[in-house]
Amino acid sequence: MTELNRNIWKLSPGDKNCITDVPGVKVGHVTLDEPLENGERICTGVTAILPHPGNLFRQKVAGAGVVLNGFGKTTGLIQLNELGLLESPIMLTNTFAVPAVTEGTLRYLFSRTPEIGDTTGTVNTVTGECNDSYLNTIRHFAVKPDHAVKAIEEASDEPSAEGAVGAGRGMVCFGMKGGIGTASRLAGGYTVGVLVLSNFGKKEEFQDERYKGGRYSGTEGVNAESDGSIMIILASDAPLDHRRLTRVARRCAIGLGRTGSHMSHGSGDIAIAFSTACRYPHQLEAQTFSCDLIREEQPVMHTLFQAAAEATEEAIVRSLMKAETTTGRKGRTVQGWS
Repeated sequence: MTELNRNIWKLSPGDKNCITDVPGVKVGHVTLDEPLENGERICTGVTAILPHPGNLFRQKVAGAGVVLNGFGKTTGLIQLNELGLLESPIMLTNTFAVPAVTEGTLRYLFSRTPEIGDTTGTVNTVTGECNDSYLNTIRHFAVKPDHAVKAIEEASDEPSAEGAVGAGRGMVCFGMKGGIGTASRLAGGYTVGVLVLSNFGKKEEFQDERYKGGRYSGTEGVNAESDGSIMIILASDAPLDHRRLTRVARRCAIGLGRTGSHMSHGSGDIAIAFSTACRYPHQLEAQTFSCDLIREEQPVMHTLFQAAAEATEEAIVRSLMKAETTTGRKGRTVQGWS
């Protein structure tokens, strides 16, 4: 793997250069890869991002979702943006696996929180997706609810695996093997971490001079129409509420654009952000509740914007650099970074 020229960025990464640099954040993957009959193949998976190791329903965090281009099939964004609170793991998978992963996430939450849907309200699960049908036999419905549970239960705060793992197993980006990538930035005493599921862009759009010195070697005929998707998950320990997180999440689009994307017609480009700085109890007798928040005119807000753009850009590039050449359905092979 060619090392990136870090001079193209200004802010320093965290110790792990991973979304798990944000204290408490965990990531888990379940990767599925096996042959089927008639040249078809399972080449897919599930990725889970946990904002903290406690009970997310009982101790929620501030969250926000930003739809950059809405050709996607996510669940949970309506309530997330209405109430500004995240109360479940963020789950990533392929397009047709969203129902199964949502069910598995619900079953996990039910097992830890018996009051959900009984003595208290229902729970809002957040699941995002990209279409991996070039390499994965997506109509096979290989992902089951138990895979979502396993991804959550095996989540760790260690550096996350990247590339063709978890939900990224069958993804393609800029004609190269894409998938999971992650990066972090130190921003004015806080940490911003980003994890992406990359599955967008055609070969000619990639800014290879910026990253590879013109040595691009993507696979011909893949993503020829430039459509595809990306899920961008941003975490920070900066004290941000829903509105502030929305502003920070919008800056992820800058990092996305630097890589060469213009968010094509059929691309689902979605950023979901959360802050771990304050936990919001599900039940509270007091009529009011308060958390400290960053004043937006302070210079640190600018630095958080910069961190979101830089970490998103590097996470996308790392999703390519870390992904190995992969053969999927019908003998289709997508080249890894070289």
